[in-house]
Amino acid sequence: MEIYAVGGAVRDELLGLPVKDRDWVVVGATPQDMLERGFVAVGRDFPVFLHPQTHEEYALARTERKTAPGYAGFAFHAALGVTLEQDLVRRDLTINAMAKDEAGAIIDPHGGRADLAARLLRHVSPAFAEDPVRILRVARLAARFADFSIAAETMALMRGMVAAGEVDALVSERVWQELARGLMEAKPSRMFEVLRECGALARLLPELDVLWGVPQRADYHPEIDTGVHVMMVIDMSARLDAALPARFAALMHDLGKGLTPADILPRHYGHEVKSVALLEAVCERLRVPADCRDIGRLAARFHGDIHRIADLRPETRLTVLERCDALRRPERFDLILLACEADYRGRLGWDERDYVQARSWRAALAAVRAVDAGAIARDTAARAAAARATATESEARPDPQAIARNISVARVAALRELKAADR
Repeated sequence: MEIYAVGGAVRDELLGLPVKDRDWVVVGATPQDMLERGFVAVGRDFPVFLHPQTHEEYALARTERKTAPGYAGFAFHAALGVTLEQDLVRRDLTINAMAKDEAGAIIDPHGGRADLAARLLRHVSPAFAEDPVRILRVARLAARFADFSIAAETMALMRGMVAAGEVDALVSERVWQELARGLMEAKPSRMFEVLRECGALARLLPELDVLWGVPQRADYHPEIDTGVHVMMVIDMSARLDAALPARFAALMHDLGKGLTPADILPRHYGHEVKSVALLEAVCERLRVPADCRDIGRLAARFHGDIHRIADLRPETRLTVLERCDALRRPERFDLILLACEADYRGRLGWDERDYVQARSWRAALAAVRAVDAGAIARDTAARAAAARATATESEARPDPQAIARNISVARVAALRELKAADR
């Protein structure tokens, strides 16, 4: 039995980066050998085991054969005679097809170290084209390693895969998993630019793909192109260290601009409502988690209002806060504000601007939350009780909406006072 560290752990170690997860390949062992050593079997399609102490994954060396379209259409073969070299040749990129033995020696049959030095993402073999998930992985690695380029022959292979319909066979959960991971990388725009270059973005996210070439007003968007703007926004969300729901909202916030009639460009009247409808379709298709969907929906609908807080009446400010459920869930409202800040600063020459609107909204929320709703409810109830003592039954009948109305009046008054103080 021989054990080798493989894949991303070897790559990151050679790059001098922290190694988060380690994967291992075992040569010369059977599943029974692994079980007898205390490993726990977890693989469904091929033999993968968890180490009894570290819980890291150990896979038996294996080969694979394409049997059907899509990423799941493979037959795997793991046996005592499968070599390390046979296992490595089935991997996606040369920089991921290296191994390290127990003595620390690097096994590199496909030039991975040279490609690391050249900052190049290059496929190992033509078998790359058999698994469409690899398109997503390459795009995600481009977002992680922003100074790496993609080999021309690898990009050509990816284009051919898209043209052959391989991307259409991907299941929603896997697409979302890779997109979410790419959004959390240091330069997420690279992922979407790579997907667009090979044609996969038009298949996976056509609502996003159409934004390139759609103009915006240069006074608000010096970068003009909507697609370029969205890429700047998601990179700004990464710079702000935003959580995934805010980054997803940054990606989705302007989808409606792709539906703007040509005769009114570069203005985009009502694009917020259109963006919500398109976002809902994306979330349903890709089975996006509820937290990302909800933050995305609210940011898409209200980012224009949030940017324009200085121009909003107190009544409108309260409506925005209530529609965003900011009083009950202020932490979620913070994510919405973060997505809006990324939108505001994700413009050509605006990246260092101070997003004062976020402070204004937090002050507005604090003013509204300072209103003692309980006291207003008690006072309203007491007044209704007093009225019942002196009025006829019909006149004294309590208004079920009176408490809510009085609380709203008090909150608007607090916002009006805050706005007056800001002048």
